[in-house]
Amino acid sequence: MFRALRSRNYRRWAFADLVSVTGSWMQLIGLNWVVLDRTGSAASVGLSVLLGALPSVLLGPWAGALADRLPARRTILVCQALHAVLAAVLALVVWRGAPITAVFALTFAAGLVSVFDLPALGRFGARVVPREDLGNAVALGSVLSSTGRILGMSGAAVLAAALGSPALFLINSVSFLAVVVAVLTIRRAELHPLAKSPADGAGVVAGLRYVAASGRLLLLFALGFTLSSLGRNYQVTMAAMSADATAYGLLSTVFAIGTVIGGLAAAAREALTVRLLLVVACATSLLQVTSGLVPGTLGFAVVLLPIAAGAVVIDTTMSTRVQLDTADGMRGRLLAVNSAVGAAAGAVGAPLLGWLCERIGAPETLVLAGMVTLMVTVFAASVLAVPPHHRTALAHRVLRRPHRVAPPAGHPGQPHGPARPAKRRNRRARVRV
Repeated sequence: MFRALRSRNYRRWAFADLVSVTGSWMQLIGLNWVVLDRTGSAASVGLSVLLGALPSVLLGPWAGALADRLPARRTILVCQALHAVLAAVLALVVWRGAPITAVFALTFAAGLVSVFDLPALGRFGARVVPREDLGNAVALGSVLSSTGRILGMSGAAVLAAALGSPALFLINSVSFLAVVVAVLTIRRAELHPLAKSPADGAGVVAGLRYVAASGRLLLLFALGFTLSSLGRNYQVTMAAMSADATAYGLLSTVFAIGTVIGGLAAAAREALTVRLLLVVACATSLLQVTSGLVPGTLGFAVVLLPIAAGAVVIDTTMSTRVQLDTADGMRGRLLAVNSAVGAAAGAVGAPLLGWLCERIGAPETLVLAGMVTLMVTVFAASVLAVPPHHRTALAHRVLRRPHRVAPPAGHPGQPHGPARPAKRRNRRARVRV
């Protein structure tokens, strides 16, 4: 189950990840509670999530292209230092009682740094273990993230009551040093090489074309967007379902325990397949509908546990398939697209769910969102069940243009020559469709 831990480099990387994630969750819990306490609005919590995700939505593909070209080690060191500074400034701003707009501005700035940090972390992390252990490393990373979530949430509940929210932000500032130390001490000679992006394909357009050319990836990203926006924005719905800080802490802890269970389940599997993703997505959608129907905070917490486990299995499977089904030279861009999809889901889903919670109520919002994610998952499963060549024919029918333009001579995969052979190919394509 833990074969990736055989690598000394991965053990250092995993420990740094655990420390950093713990600090990040401390800050996230403190930040959500500061916003909710000052504004009294679930929609404001959603706005905070939106501001943190907006940079990834706007700049994600460009950051991924840079991650494929720039040295990941240097990029990580710079970004981690910036994160530490921003967390320290946030502590000062909250301690001095600055306006909530200052908190929102720092949230946006941290999101801007993360746009460049996350693809570099993903590309560097893929070099720490051999390719055959990458899926196991991703699953173990989910376990560590879930463990860090539990430690961060429980620690935040204790420390916030004793020292206040600014202390949580200071702890997070220090936690970024763990990643810096790990990057500086990892044995570079034992890192596994990744193919570099070719000079003629190092741009954003090449990455987007790569995604567009793969109907499977395109559909998975669309499904991931729906599941993330409506099915896993629980920082909003948990706050809305909580009567007080104690209930919010209980739900947060239950959710964290569920994520550990899900991470262990993912790590125990030999293969994380698309079929597994679809089955778990259907199950969690049904459970989300149920969570809006059960009475009381305790009943909601019971249903929340398997939902959290399923969410981690879905995220881990999605991340694994993106990395293993992608050319090495495109990995940074595809990871950036995956992050951008998640960020866009947060940017759209968090404010929408917050608004719905205030208009129709939190339980009704959970039922409605769960029904939508279930229908989208069933649709995705029905499309993926169609043989690939039939899916291609369907795409040609839907996307047919009035005029077809022959590719330039020498284009990869196409023979050199004049337009006449291209016309023959077009006739064959029309007959096949």
